[in-house]
Amino acid sequence: MARILVTGGAGFIGSNFVDFMLRQQADAEVVVLDKLTYAGNVENLAPWRQDPRLRFVRGDIADRATVREVMQGCALVYNFAAESHVDRSLQDAEAVVWTNVRGTQVLLDAARELQVQRYVQVSTDEVYGSRAEGKSDEATALRPSNPYAACKAAGDLLVLAAVTTWKLPALVTRSSNNYGPYQHPEKLVPLHITNALEGKPLPIYGDGKNVRDWLYVEDHCRAIELVGRQGRNGEIYNIGGGNERPNLWLVDRIVQHTGCDPALKQFVRDRPGHDFRYAVDDAKVRVLGWQPRWSLEEGLAQTVRWYAEHRDWWGRIKSGEFAAYYRSQYAAGAPPEPEKNP
Repeated sequence: MARILVTGGAGFIGSNFVDFMLRQQADAEVVVLDKLTYAGNVENLAPWRQDPRLRFVRGDIADRATVREVMQGCALVYNFAAESHVDRSLQDAEAVVWTNVRGTQVLLDAARELQVQRYVQVSTDEVYGSRAEGKSDEATALRPSNPYAACKAAGDLLVLAAVTTWKLPALVTRSSNNYGPYQHPEKLVPLHITNALEGKPLPIYGDGKNVRDWLYVEDHCRAIELVGRQGRNGEIYNIGGGNERPNLWLVDRIVQHTGCDPALKQFVRDRPGHDFRYAVDDAKVRVLGWQPRWSLEEGLAQTVRWYAEHRDWWGRIKSGEFAAYYRSQYAAGAPPEPEKNP
């Protein structure tokens, strides 16, 4: 039985990856290490909590003793653990540095000591920064625009340095924006879906013309698993969705899927340093045989259904610490004059 360590496995992408691995590999044994910050939720693992193949450990990836203990006997390590929200990184960069930089180095040290077979660093296209046209390939210079992206870039470089210095069998993946089940409602897609279902305003930064490439989370998990098996050590693999859309377009589609009042759309003051557009060239991972299976329309429809059927899950989240965060993020300052839809 192959044992793998999934850090951040109670978070959004991590828990979807755990679900994917346990469904696809009958002989998989998964150890999840998660600090359970506001974005981590053991409920995300509920379908598997009674399965003997899953072991959950609450702990910090920056804690050397804990990391060494949980990594013992693991052949593969997938690092999903991260402080992952740009807006929160603008409010508290120290927490982002602790997890995304120090935590990554602690994992790498343990992986080297315990001689794991493969270490996969799960990163983001945000490390490339904004670009007006064209796409970023794996050789594109890094130009992060905010503390979150800067710390993810630092973590990536630590991984690549460990490959060069210590010959650690490791690689890096960088994906476009994910969406799907179990995503914390601070992010654009679940925030607008849940607000629409509640009849609350749909806040849109600036004029809503910022562009993102959207990737359904299960497609991302498939790519990570494939790269973990077939990727080359020391390499970077971009993973894109092929679905570039302005944020306003996405909100309009959510309005249509939920049937809410379009008048709920509310333009709010843009966040500092808001990157205009991300886009990655993912030809390299497609050579391995991967391509997305979910269209954006299918994925959005499925995601709306999931949130409509899991009101208890996100209702508990939005009634806690999130309420104060939401007020601080969207209630300050008068919104700009809205522009007409493109």
